[in-house]
Amino acid sequence: MSQIWIPGACAVAMRCKDGVILANDTRSTWGYTVNNKNVAKIFPITKDGRVAMSCYGLIGDFQALSRVMLAQANIYELREDHKISVKAMAKTVANYLYQRKMAPLYTNVLVGGVDEKGPAVFTMDAIGSLSEEEYGVAGSSATFAVGILEAEYTPDLTVKKGTELMKKVMRNAVKRDAMAGNAMDIMVITKDKVTTERIPLVDLGE
Repeated sequence: MSQIWIPGACAVAMRCKDGVILANDTRSTWGYTVNNKNVAKIFPITKDGRVAMSCYGLIGDFQALSRVMLAQANIYELREDHKISVKAMAKTVANYLYQRKMAPLYTNVLVGGVDEKGPAVFTMDAIGSLSEEEYGVAGSSATFAVGILEAEYTPDLTVKKGTELMKKVMRNAVKRDAMAGNAMDIMVITKDKVTTERIPLVDLGE
């Protein structure tokens, strides 16, 4: 029997009262091999970066998906003459994944962003099963990450406090997962700005 390899990741998205936080690790693995230690798994999917996705799965698949979604968002905004909402963008991703259900992309996606209705987070699987959540997790570290979120997340978190919780989630999740690690990419989206940061997990006490 052949071995089925599952790529590692610790994809997390969290809705706060004043924004959205997305995080992921930067390790690329295939089986027991670390292919790369500096892979981006978070992608802006609108021109202004206020909607983004954090991904788990095959790197080529979610890189291709991010390019298609960015193009779709640009087309929508040119045609409709206004910015696409977070929910509409998440539905666009989900519809594209569902259209490919007979030849699916190997990726699970967390979409988060901020629009005129406020912050929002959506989760979906490889064939586009869409759900709006307060937070979402995906990847080989998901089991470890979700326990901390269930214990400590509250809807009234600010992005400042949420960022500290996200660091704790990532630090503890990758401690128990050999397929994820090296560094943490974190993207914070508010109505005023989008910030990104890469933090070596050793700096968080991994």
